[in-house]
Amino acid sequence: MADAHVHTPPPANEAVRSYAPGTPERASVQARLADLTDANTEIPLVIGGKPVMSANLRPINAPHRHELVVGRHVTGGVKETQAAIDAALAARPGWASTPFKDRAAIFLRAAALLAGPWRDTVNAATMLGQSKTVQQAEIDSAAELIDFWRFNVHYADQLLAQQPGSDPTAWNRMEYRGLEGFVFAITPFNFTSIALNLPTAPALMGNTVVFKPSRETLLVCHFLMEVLRVAGLPDGVINMIAGDAVQISGQVLADRNLAGIHFTGSTGVFQSLWKTVGNNIAKYRTYPRLVGETGGKDFILAHPSADQTALTTAMIRGAFEYQGQKCSAPSRAYIPQSTWKRIKADLAEQVEGIPMGDIADFRNFMGAVINEEAFKKHKGAIAYARGNARSSIVAGGRTDARQGWFVRPTVIETTDPSFRLMEEELFGPILTVYAYPDKDFDRTLDIVDQTSPYALTGAIFARDRAAVIKAADRLVHAAGNFYVNDKPTGAVVGLQPFGGARASGTNDKAGSPLNLVRWTSPRTVKETYVPPMDYRYPYMADELPT
Repeated sequence: MADAHVHTPPPANEAVRSYAPGTPERASVQARLADLTDANTEIPLVIGGKPVMSANLRPINAPHRHELVVGRHVTGGVKETQAAIDAALAARPGWASTPFKDRAAIFLRAAALLAGPWRDTVNAATMLGQSKTVQQAEIDSAAELIDFWRFNVHYADQLLAQQPGSDPTAWNRMEYRGLEGFVFAITPFNFTSIALNLPTAPALMGNTVVFKPSRETLLVCHFLMEVLRVAGLPDGVINMIAGDAVQISGQVLADRNLAGIHFTGSTGVFQSLWKTVGNNIAKYRTYPRLVGETGGKDFILAHPSADQTALTTAMIRGAFEYQGQKCSAPSRAYIPQSTWKRIKADLAEQVEGIPMGDIADFRNFMGAVINEEAFKKHKGAIAYARGNARSSIVAGGRTDARQGWFVRPTVIETTDPSFRLMEEELFGPILTVYAYPDKDFDRTLDIVDQTSPYALTGAIFARDRAAVIKAADRLVHAAGNFYVNDKPTGAVVGLQPFGGARASGTNDKAGSPLNLVRWTSPRTVKETYVPPMDYRYPYMADELPT
C-alpha cells in the first residue's frame, strides 16, 4: 500500500448565481424547471443502495399550485424501516474502515457534481417542492449544500490532525472512530441544504445513517441521493425512508443500536425524541448523541441611532424571504417610537408592493407557504391580530387558497410587548412590531431577552457603538447567531456557523468542527517503546546503610 500525508484542498464558498434576465443560468434553470413540472417523478425509498418501489404511491403537490403533482413517493412501514436499519448496520464495518481521504473524496466529488451538471435539477426540484424562488433555491440547495460538503471535509481534516503530545518513552495518538451503531437523521421541509447535511456530516465521520427527510423535500432528496450514488457513496451508508413520522421514529428509537440523532425541526418533536431516548437509555449499546436545531422567535432590535433605510430593508428581507419559513427569520421587532413614526408608512408601502405568486414567474419575490396546515395557522394568527384591541394590521393581512397556499406578507403593530404574536413561533410571513419609548432602550433589552424561550438568531441596528456593545452583552444568551446592522438570516457555511440554544437546540453549529466532533468517538492509543520489566518502583528499595 502506498502511503502519504494527504491534505484536503482548501475550501471556498460557492458563488451565488444571479439568474438575471439574459444570463445563461436563467435560461438553463427555466428549461429544467419546465421539464420537472411535467415529469411527475416517481420517488422510491433507497435502502442498501437499491431503489424500493411500490404500487402505493402518494402524490406531492406544489404549494403554489394545488393541481400540480411534482412527484409521487413510496411510503414505507415497519418492514422498510427495519430494512433501512439493517442496511445501515451491515454497511457500517466497511464504511468505518474506509480511509478518511476516500470518504472525503466522495463528498468533494458530490460538491463538484452539484456545482456543475446537477445544479439546475436540484434547484428546480427545490423550487417546485418547497415553493422557493430561484434566488432562495440557489442560495440553499446549490451554494449552501456545496459549501457544507466542501467545508465539512476541511473541518474533519483539521479535527483528525489534532493529536496529543508524546515523550521519549511512548508515542501517543488519537484515533477518531465513527459511533458504534447508526445515526438517525430527521430533516425539515424548509432547507434542502439541511436535508442533506444532516445525514452526510455523520457519514463523513465514518457513520452509517437512516435518513428520514420531510415529505415536502422528497423530490429534491431523490435527486441528491442520486448525486451521492454517482459520486461513489457505497450502498447502505445513507438509507432514505419515508412514511409516518411517529411510526418510523418510534421503531428507530427502540433499536439498541441507535448511536445518535441529527435533527432539525420543531422544539416539541425534538423534546419528544429526547424523552423517548431517555426512557430507553438502559437498552442502548452506547449513549446516543443528540444534536438538534429547533424553533425560533427571532428578533430585530433597533436603537434610536439606527440607519432607517438599512433597518427597513432588513425587516422586509429577513421576515419575508421564503415566506418567513426560515428558522432564522425575524418575527418580532422592537423599534423606537420616533423611528417607527418615520419608517412605518414606507415599510407598509414596500410590503404591500411585494410581488408573490408562482415561483416559475421570476418576477415574484415570494411563493406560497408549505401546506394547508401552515396556511390555516397563519390565517388564524392574522385574524387574532385583527380582532385584538392591542394590535393593528399595518400591511398585508390577506390570504388566498384558491390557487395555492398564499399568505400576503403581513406587518402587525402591537402596544403590548407580551402580545401573543410577539411570543409564539409562527414560521410564516408575519412580523409583529412593538414600538418602545425611545428612553426605554435598557428596559427593552430585558424584554427581548425574557419574552421568548428560544435563542436562535437576533439583530441589533445602531450606529451608536455603545448601544451595540450593551446589546451584545445583555443579549449574550438570547441568540446563537447575533447580527449587527444586518438581518438575522442568511448564515454562510465557513463564515457564520449556525445554531442556537435554550429552546432553539443544542447549539452544535452546523458547518463547523463543533458539529462534526459529535459524530466521532475518539480512541487514545499509547504505544510504549520499552515497557518496564519489573513491577517494583525505586521508592520500594531498602534504605541505604547509614
